[in-house]
Amino acid sequence: MLQLFVLIFSTKYLNLFTPYKIISAAFLLGCLFLLSCENDEAVVKNLFTKKLGVEEAKVIKLTFTTGGKTKAILTSPLMLRVQDTITYIEFPKTLAVDFYNDSGIADSKMTALYARYKENENIIFLKDSVKVVNLKGETLFCDELYWDRSRTGFEFYTDKPVRIRTLTHIIDGVGMEASQDFKQRHIKKTTGMIKIPSSQFPM
Repeated sequence: MLQLFVLIFSTKYLNLFTPYKIISAAFLLGCLFLLSCENDEAVVKNLFTKKLGVEEAKVIKLTFTTGGKTKAILTSPLMLRVQDTITYIEFPKTLAVDFYNDSGIADSKMTALYARYKENENIIFLKDSVKVVNLKGETLFCDELYWDRSRTGFEFYTDKPVRIRTLTHIIDGVGMEASQDFKQRHIKKTTGMIKIPSSQFPM
């Protein structure tokens, strides 16, 4: 079918193109022919199956509850459910999570540029510009963070470098555990600390 099309193209439209354009068209069609030969039906079918295995949802809002009480609300402009060997959910275009205490008051907020959640686990992995802020304005900055709801009291953890800003200090370290409200936290290895008057603290 493709060879026949090349023959018709060359004879029917010969007078309409300059030699340069004819050579370019022939080269392009030749590439298409080679491509069709290299990819057998099974490979092409497999590619389409992988694409069909991705479910997409836009502008989503997920509510996490415990005992009928809202504990967290997650929002994101895009959510993908990828059916792979292990099915996982991906947030490739940022996400934000507001955490609530038992009184229904938001006590911290977490943001990141990317997150992934495996359906067979209860852990969300976040990376790229991860930030957690509590009611006091104390802030955590890191590149990678895990959120595990089953680790009561220390839901956040990482073994990567972190920076914490309080009202009077900037603390750098490696590895950390912290509660969702970011009131309780433990840095495994402190690498630096700078004391700054609250009046000069960069917010």
